[in-house]
Amino acid sequence: MNEKQIKPDFEEGMLSQTDKDKMLSDEISANPFFKSVTDTKLKMLMSFIFECDKIKSIFRRNLIINGSRHENDAEHSWHLSLMAILLLDYSTEKNINLERVLKMVTVHDMVEIYAGDTFAYDNDGLKNKEHNEKLAQKKLCSQLPEKYADELKSLWDEFDAENSSDARYAAALDHLQPFTHNVHTNGYTWLEGHVTETQVRKRIKIAEEVFPSLIPWIDEQIKRGISNGWIKQE
Repeated sequence: MNEKQIKPDFEEGMLSQTDKDKMLSDEISANPFFKSVTDTKLKMLMSFIFECDKIKSIFRRNLIINGSRHENDAEHSWHLSLMAILLLDYSTEKNINLERVLKMVTVHDMVEIYAGDTFAYDNDGLKNKEHNEKLAQKKLCSQLPEKYADELKSLWDEFDAENSSDARYAAALDHLQPFTHNVHTNGYTWLEGHVTETQVRKRIKIAEEVFPSLIPWIDEQIKRGISNGWIKQE
């Protein structure tokens, strides 16, 4: 688990085209798979796919629902994809492009491969979050052909802005999922962050806006969190 915000080690040396070519050459030399592949773009994509396996080793603060261990970013993204498919009929956002939403939730935390996970209630860590993730975004994009890099950047920027129906739907899921994990793990990260009712309600607000049918349940869980001492009442 990332107990502290990971300090990026890539502020210098963003990959130029020359660096990118060298990286690709090194991958080809090191991995027997690439010896039989003649398509340069395919080699780059496969190399990127292998690099992104690192997301499975980025652990979040929250536990999985059975409480046995911390959740990793890959599991989080998979869970959001499932929720996106199943909760679509309950969203107040109209004309949602489910394919784009699925792409968005699949890639939204890939920047954490280099930037690390930032705890939602870590005020100090949040100050540097945008800067660190922009650097990570550049490093990821530098490893891809331009077409794919542009698409990833577009997905990240739209998700962060939360100003489209697709992005609001994706963001609502991203806020709802850890809320449900806290409900099932005795307020694990709420306790860890010493959070207040105001903080919890602020963070879950977008989920209430997108899924108004869940408001009574959300309110019930917050009240239960307060009564159990998981959430501080102001």
